[in-house]
Amino acid sequence: MVYAIVKAGGRQEKVAVGDVVVVDRLSAQAGSTVELTALLLVDGATVTTDASALAKVKVTAEVVRDEKGPKIDILKYKNKTGYRKRQGHRQKLTRLKVTGIS
Repeated sequence: MVYAIVKAGGRQEKVAVGDVVVVDRLSAQAGSTVELTALLLVDGATVTTDASALAKVKVTAEVVRDEKGPKIDILKYKNKTGYRKRQGHRQKLTRLKVTGIS
């Protein structure tokens, strides 16, 4: 089993070939290929953490589509003052399909 820990969108994700990962929005079009930074590589019993060896590792992924996350409601209220504030947020996301680890 070959998998890698990659840095994507400020977070770390465990990916293998064929996995679909949702990360923060990338400025790439659907169908294009992006390369992710590998932080750790596991190939069977061999674990690679050396930075110079990981610089040669390429984790490629194909952009499936852009999407939005779930709606988050932000409500602020202060008692006895009449202060109420309502705000909503939907995070912009990109869905990636990992195509290769080499």
